[in-house]
Amino acid sequence: MNERMNGKPGRRELLHRIDMESFAVDEVKLYLDTHPDDAEALAFFKEHSRNRNQAMEEYARNYTPLTIDTASASCEDTWKWIQEPWPWQEGGC
Repeated sequence: MNERMNGKPGRRELLHRIDMESFAVDEVKLYLDTHPDDAEALAFFKEHSRNRNQAMEEYARNYTPLTIDTASASCEDTWKWIQEPWPWQEGGC
């Protein structure tokens, strides 16, 4: 069933969003290692880190957790960690 038809955000769309936010966070972390007092870079890090965490939690709620720290968002009534296909099993990575 198409995810959008049942009100869920698209799996691939969410994975893409997570990838983009993760890339931004990783890159600015490297920059901040050498420019720790750059307020604009720190604000960028905080914004994209928050966006990444929100996307990870949304993915966990709608599909399955990608990391153990988002497991609580999807495993409230049962342990769902391995019930869904992994992203690479669907060609998502």
